[in-house]
Amino acid sequence: QVQLAESGGGLVQPGGSLSLSCTASGSIFTINRMGWYRQAPGKQRELVAIFTSGGNIQYGDSVKGRCTISRDNAMNTVYLQMNSLKPEDTAVYYCHALGYDSTRQVYDNWGQGTQVTVSS
Repeated sequence: QVQLAESGGGLVQPGGSLSLSCTASGSIFTINRMGWYRQAPGKQRELVAIFTSGGNIQYGDSVKGRCTISRDNAMNTVYLQMNSLKPEDTAVYYCHALGYDSTRQVYDNWGQGTQVTVSS
């Protein structure tokens, strides 16, 4: 079993900054993709930022230039720094990881989500 534990989130004023982190634990053999998605009320889940296979980074169009994803491979942790936050960034942010566990089975897991609210 592979678990994802998210931290961060909360209430921030427009123009402010926020950091999220996500740590994967359990029977991990590889982490091939790991990063963040978000879902606002009434909207589909969308990509925020993710490390893909080979270490490339993808950012969602709505956050490009305002978000930075980084990682600590030794700790199986990814971080998301969000700046210049807007009310439309309000959403539940979900960590996602995909890879192989210690039995060489694919896992494709989501965290429980953390609420980010941008409001004055």
